[in-house]
Amino acid sequence: MNRFAGLALLMPYLRPHRGRVIFALLSLLVAAGTVLAFGACLRALIDRGFAQGRPDVLNYALASLLVVALVLAIASGTRFYLVSWLGERVVGDLRRDLFSHVVRLGPAWFEVKRSGDVMSRISSDAQLIEQVIGSSASVALRNTLMCVGGVVMLIVTNPKLALWVLALVPIVVAPIIVFGRRVRKLSREAQARVADLVSEGGETLDAVRTVQAFAQEERAGLRFAQTTERAFEAAIARTGQRGLMTTLVIFIVFAAVGFLLWMGGQDVIAGEITAGDLSAFVFYAVLVATSGGAISETIGDLQRASGAAERLAELREEQPVIREPAQPKHLPKPGTGAVAFENVSFCYPTRPQSLALDGFDLRIAPGETVAIVGPSGAGKTTVFNLLLRFYDPEKGTIRLDGVDSRDLRLAELRRAMAIVPQEPVLFSASVAENIRYGRPDASDAEVREAAAAASALTFIEALPQGFATDLGTRGVRLSGGQRQRIAVARALLCDPLVLLLDEATSALDAESELAVQKALDRAMHKRTTLVIAHRLATVQKADRIVVVDEGRVVDVGTHTELVRRGGLYARLAELQFNISAAAS
Repeated sequence: MNRFAGLALLMPYLRPHRGRVIFALLSLLVAAGTVLAFGACLRALIDRGFAQGRPDVLNYALASLLVVALVLAIASGTRFYLVSWLGERVVGDLRRDLFSHVVRLGPAWFEVKRSGDVMSRISSDAQLIEQVIGSSASVALRNTLMCVGGVVMLIVTNPKLALWVLALVPIVVAPIIVFGRRVRKLSREAQARVADLVSEGGETLDAVRTVQAFAQEERAGLRFAQTTERAFEAAIARTGQRGLMTTLVIFIVFAAVGFLLWMGGQDVIAGEITAGDLSAFVFYAVLVATSGGAISETIGDLQRASGAAERLAELREEQPVIREPAQPKHLPKPGTGAVAFENVSFCYPTRPQSLALDGFDLRIAPGETVAIVGPSGAGKTTVFNLLLRFYDPEKGTIRLDGVDSRDLRLAELRRAMAIVPQEPVLFSASVAENIRYGRPDASDAEVREAAAAASALTFIEALPQGFATDLGTRGVRLSGGQRQRIAVARALLCDPLVLLLDEATSALDAESELAVQKALDRAMHKRTTLVIAHRLATVQKADRIVVVDEGRVVDVGTHTELVRRGGLYARLAELQFNISAAAS
């Protein structure tokens, strides 16, 4: 049973629908029973109808066959509907729970996992589960019942021949056990290769503009072809083992049936059994044979699905690194937006030997605008990642309005902040849905007001359907400046205590930058704001500038003070302004 241990994942999802499960099992039992009843009808038809020449018995036998056929049809149709419904329902619930679990795992987990592999598990692996519940499991159970029932009827019909059947059973089962182990192992390998294929294709399509810009279509196609070939080879290896298992089982079963027919024919000739008995025995022997062959095929499906279920179980057992507090505290009402980093040290899980922040200290007063500058890799983005609690520091404390961020519910902490990233993420939805992403319950008037404050109202109203216009994948139908203003509107609608601006204008042209900067100035008014910027011209209006290098605060002051003091900020400023002057 260990070969099917992975399928235990499905039990909690079947339990709420136990009534349908029971009804499906009853339908299956009725269908199997009516098939077995055909043998008795066949015996009566031959021994009493044909052999005795009695039309009344013949008519009765025919009527019985029709009734049995009708019951079989109704029971089979009912079973098919119920198991199909259960398959779709269980897989739908499983996918929902898995996706809800995955989106809570946090960025640290996704540093080492590929989203394509995750989605392959949720889609392809879950589809195998649906196949098992909606088809393979009921087919296996039905054939098992008919096989067992057929053996019982063989014993009732002719005990001597039935003993031969039972003696042949181990010969049939042996290939199923031997090859079944190989099929299960190869099934996991095949599913892993399919996950690679999905991940490779998704990554390439997401970056299709870059692929085409560098004329790498042929190389991308070749890489995908190689991944496809590996998936094909893994699938063929699995299919070859299943095919060999099925071939052996079917040959052994039907060879055994031929042998039993030969022995039964000898008994008929000797007068030990009637022709009706032999006909019924042949019927049950063929039933046992076909059921055994079907079982050997469905066992391969069940093992494949068990492997898929194990992969899904592994995904479900992944635990988020960032945990909700056991006894959460709440932010004071009304909040002020005071932020404090107290001797914070942190290194990323994938780079445990390198400190991203080292003894980082910073206090930001309510309503203050603080710019964080420094060279690439200095730790600026890490400050935002820790503030949003995507990660927890190894040492030190981060406070919001005096409350340790680890004592707050993640939702409450993150709703107190809003971020405008360097490359805003927009979804395949309407303008209005993208703006109200952080506040789904916001009214149309509030969405419009946020868009106006973000200097986005004019271009939104010029779109074909205005706020109802679908933006396409990642907002591809908008320019960079327009996407950025949608992101600003989204942040404004959340009305956060703390606004986080991560290189919000660095990738824009001068005109777009001016429009976005005006929107940001409105957003920053009387609101605690942290600004990350490489371009020093964008942070000169900040109340304070914090200079970060190698994960430490190395200087703090206004632009004028920092330039006058010299040091890292002065060198960065001189470099940028000299470059600008040279360009002019």
